[in-house]
Amino acid sequence: MIEHAVNWNRKIDHFTETFWEQNNRQNWIDTEFVPSDDIKVWKKMDKALQEAYAFALAGLTFLDTIQANVGMSQLAIHIKELKRKSVAGFMAMMEHMHAKSYSTIFTTLITDGSYIDWLLEDWVKNHPLLQKKARIIQKIYLRIKTDEDLWLAMVASVFLESYLFYSGFFLPLFLAGGGIDGQAMLTNSAEIINLILRDEAVHGSFIGLLAQELFESFDEDVQSRLKKTMYALLEELHEIEMAYTEEIYGELGLAYEVKAYVRYNANRAMQNLGFDDYFPEEHINVIVMNATSKIAEFITHDFFSQKGVYKKANVQPITKADFDRVNERLKLRRM
Repeated sequence: MIEHAVNWNRKIDHFTETFWEQNNRQNWIDTEFVPSDDIKVWKKMDKALQEAYAFALAGLTFLDTIQANVGMSQLAIHIKELKRKSVAGFMAMMEHMHAKSYSTIFTTLITDGSYIDWLLEDWVKNHPLLQKKARIIQKIYLRIKTDEDLWLAMVASVFLESYLFYSGFFLPLFLAGGGIDGQAMLTNSAEIINLILRDEAVHGSFIGLLAQELFESFDEDVQSRLKKTMYALLEELHEIEMAYTEEIYGELGLAYEVKAYVRYNANRAMQNLGFDDYFPEEHINVIVMNATSKIAEFITHDFFSQKGVYKKANVQPITKADFDRVNERLKLRRM
């Protein structure tokens, strides 16, 4: 129960207000972008590539719908400090924007409205792997009663936004970077994807910081038990994600590269949570890695003086200058 007004004049930490400001600074709406220049390219793409692209975006729409309506909303309810609630609430709003933005791409590229309806309502609803991911994540979100439950929900949120989204992000980034015969494809749609990537990087960093802070409050026995739960969750989700990736990308011959990219982002999720990489380092597709590094690397750069479990004394203040460097490197312009 909320018993007093939010007080933005009282400083509670070194990062919450910075994340509030950055979320506002990079605020955008999907109608600012009209990817109509992609239509000619879309019509020339072969059916298998079109289908994989549509499936990837439908899956992303579903996960963003969950994160907007359940994930961030539940975190905002259970996070105790009011300014932090505000940041989570803002991020929930942007998850709605992300979900809508995929429809902007769909309705621009696909003229058959019944096919779009089938994708978002029937294909998603009846896809066993998507539904399995959704059940696992939502179950964690909806059972928050204790601080331990809240921590696991934060872990699930970071896994979703810093890890599970990225199998869907791969193809738009790959095509826009010239992954097919060196020819850049669907670049206007990819600009929207880049904005979503930028948001997700900030979301994962913020919730990861809150998770690290909460984890530090537990005694060693509780920490040990929670880590086992976290790793079990990661393994369960990863098994599903590998099968999902094979299904979406197998026919295109890209599954191997997408799986490596997914594991790379699983490691980034672990870093956001304050833990060491879980998967061994491996080669990542240069085109996709270049697009990702322009965003994710600089969002988290220099936030911590060391990897590993969160230590308050060693956390470097996140400043406006950190995010200014991100925005300068991205150079994402509004259309």
